[in-house]
Amino acid sequence: MQLRFDALDAHLNKPLAGLYAITSDEHLLALEAADKIRGSARAQGYSERDVLVVDRSFKWNALLAANQSQSLFGDKKLIELRIPTGKPGRDGGQALQDYAAALNPDNITLITLPKLDWQTAKSAWVTALQQAAVWIDIPLVERAQLPNWLGTRLAAQKQSANRECLDFIADRVEGNLLAAHQEIRKLGLLYPEGQLSFEQVHDAVLNVARYDVFKLNEAMLTGDAARLVRMLEGLKGEGEALPLVLWAVAEEIRTLLKLKAGIAQGRPLGQLTKEYRIWGPRERLIEPALRRLRLSTLEEALQEAAQIDKMVKGLRAKAFAGDAWDAMLQLGLKIARG
Repeated sequence: MQLRFDALDAHLNKPLAGLYAITSDEHLLALEAADKIRGSARAQGYSERDVLVVDRSFKWNALLAANQSQSLFGDKKLIELRIPTGKPGRDGGQALQDYAAALNPDNITLITLPKLDWQTAKSAWVTALQQAAVWIDIPLVERAQLPNWLGTRLAAQKQSANRECLDFIADRVEGNLLAAHQEIRKLGLLYPEGQLSFEQVHDAVLNVARYDVFKLNEAMLTGDAARLVRMLEGLKGEGEALPLVLWAVAEEIRTLLKLKAGIAQGRPLGQLTKEYRIWGPRERLIEPALRRLRLSTLEEALQEAAQIDKMVKGLRAKAFAGDAWDAMLQLGLKIARG
């Protein structure tokens, strides 16, 4: 059965299932979910715990042995299987199918995985686990969801803050949920219960954001110039490779040009987004961005990207002088401002 992260507490008030699987790249929430399952297992008498980590030297018969072995004292056992790569291989995939088909009623098994790519998600072993396990797929907390997430965490420690405060915190912890959690805990230690002022939040919260180069497109498509500036400054400060940043921005510009050209030919946008494999949040951002941006702006932007590529390679660029990062910022703002 599929189970949302926010429904886990209610589920754990009942007798535990024999098999759980957690898949997520949101490490804080995956750790919290696993901790809750461990705590419930201990409370329900599963006093022994075996931890198995799948690496290159892992032997899959160790999983079978852990499931069959019994404590000297007859204690019930929690078996944890951690697959950090999310790819158990052919032998592992078959072992997981066999394991899911023959669960030991005296044990509880907890399998933890990263977010699975679309190809792995279609594997037979994933299907077997989803049918036999309580499957908990925890999505990333995106920037747009972060203020509400922060507000919920503050409420859990009997504090609150207005939207200005929550946005201020979100800007400084974006992409780093563990740091967000730590900042919320710090506010709980520094200040009493109740409403927090902007001054209190400003004085306490550090700038610990981590920026993902592949999130730059969100800031450009939504026209959020302030976020774009923060992200580029953050990526530069973190030592991100400028060629990768340029490639990500240029690819977005090329895609927008292809979509604009397709629409000019009378093709429906829905058909074009499927053709270019655009879906999810990005698909929702594309249409208003295309309405805002002129074809000539996109063509100029692509030419400027070629000039920045010359700068990155140490060559002279006609359109820009000085620092390549500054040129990169100008290019991003051209798309964000339309």
